[in-house]
Amino acid sequence: MPQDDDKRLAAIAAADEVKDGMLVGLGTGSTAAFLIDELGRRHAAGLKFRAVATSLKSEAQAKALGISVLPFSEVSSVDLAIDGADEIDPHMRALKGAGGAMLREKCVAASARRMVVIADGSKAVAQLGAMPVPCETLPFAQAFVAAALERLGARVVLRLRDGQPHRTDQDNIVFDCHFGMLADPAALAAQLSSIPGMIGHGLFIDEVDALYLADAGQIIVRERLISG
Repeated sequence: MPQDDDKRLAAIAAADEVKDGMLVGLGTGSTAAFLIDELGRRHAAGLKFRAVATSLKSEAQAKALGISVLPFSEVSSVDLAIDGADEIDPHMRALKGAGGAMLREKCVAASARRMVVIADGSKAVAQLGAMPVPCETLPFAQAFVAAALERLGARVVLRLRDGQPHRTDQDNIVFDCHFGMLADPAALAAQLSSIPGMIGHGLFIDEVDALYLADAGQIIVRERLISG
């Protein structure tokens, strides 16, 4: 599939950022899976690095390839994090969480000295919001958080799997919040973060430092512009 070819191409290009001795944050999702496969090949060829993983699935994949994976609970910072995105705009703001790992992904991204997004061309958008904003929520606070999200203007949908509430790796639930196109993603992110019981959302406002975008077989590399 051409989209998978672009995902793989972006992953392979970004893998060049991993150097000997690094501690690397491994993302989650289909594009990140291509990255982990590529890093597994490079590890087998002699590249020496260790990793933390943003999901149990990515951890299992990395370990199966012989990559040393540390528990993130014992790590205060990583050298480099590489992850996919569901949407990314020209200001390097991203929307993530279709796979439900956005809370772990954000923790790892925030700890990283450099955060790189890898994506195919379909993920580059002029404005965030075509997809819902996922919000990881404590089950204890389900009704309260849903009402708070609705007051912010969202159409709130509880994510289900096999007819039951989807559970994250932390055993929390996910609300998919349909706000429509986001005029001010940073302001919305701040409002979401202020809701007690809503412990992680999919808006990545200032975490991303660089983008490797593959579109129709061509790689575009973008760096965040530092104002001032």
